[in-house]
Amino acid sequence: MELRHLRYFVAVAEERNFTRAAERLHIAQPPLSRQIQQLEEDLGVTLIEKGVRPLRLTEAGAFFLAHAKPLLDQVRDLRTMTQRVGKLERTLSVGFVASTLYGLLPDIIRRYRDNHPEVEVTLHEMTTVEQLKALKEGRIDVGFGRLKSEDTSIRRILLREEPMVVALFPGHRLAEKEGNLRLTDLIHEALLVYPKAPRPSFADQVLAAFREANLTPDHVTEVRELQIAMGLVAAGQGIAVVPESVQGMHHRHVVYRRIEDKHAVSPIFFSVRHMDRSPELEGMLAAVYSVYDDLGIPHVKEAL
Repeated sequence: MELRHLRYFVAVAEERNFTRAAERLHIAQPPLSRQIQQLEEDLGVTLIEKGVRPLRLTEAGAFFLAHAKPLLDQVRDLRTMTQRVGKLERTLSVGFVASTLYGLLPDIIRRYRDNHPEVEVTLHEMTTVEQLKALKEGRIDVGFGRLKSEDTSIRRILLREEPMVVALFPGHRLAEKEGNLRLTDLIHEALLVYPKAPRPSFADQVLAAFREANLTPDHVTEVRELQIAMGLVAAGQGIAVVPESVQGMHHRHVVYRRIEDKHAVSPIFFSVRHMDRSPELEGMLAAVYSVYDDLGIPHVKEAL
């Protein structure tokens, strides 16, 4: 059994079709079928049920798929990490969701650069879903995102639970209300959520916060990105629930009010490839905790 057998089988299992799998692998279908047959002969078991359409895995095939995918992920990670070690120049590519740029991410990047001037840091704005794909493809080394994920090839460290706040036009009636707002105060407002795609996204976190409180907003409008949502808020076209770090945008036609509901929070995750323990990543995580310590932000330190 060789690595190519694993790659071929995973492609067939995921596509549920030999023709599509062959196109994905850029090989002809007959050689692909022979490779799968050779794999079954080598293992002494049937992995794919014969004569069944659409293609269906046997119990042994499902077991093999569940264990083959993590092995291929580890091989890909090993390749990426070895390439980085072998380069003379040290680099670190960072993916981030837009809202973190208005919070502490700039402080963290500056702290890291001060501590590690020999490392070239590049930043790439992308959604959490895009970050996970970029990590697996080796296009970034670490991601700062907000969505939970069950991907076994990605290690995710919860940095903190960031409170959500309400963004309002200064003349809005809720902007004048005393004390913190509650989610129940917002259900009759025109609620702007973002991003519209890809999903799941921060929009789903906001809507989940309402559902957890057994509330359903009357009017929900999905917009493409954070900046559009804030522009519409400034124009008096609605309100938006955003992470408190967004207050760093300092829009002159937007005011922010805290939300009293304790569950109205958005997590911030530090995501890396599962096997990656490079010094560059350890240094970045240390920079995060250093900034949090300086600002007195509650967090639980976790090692890579």
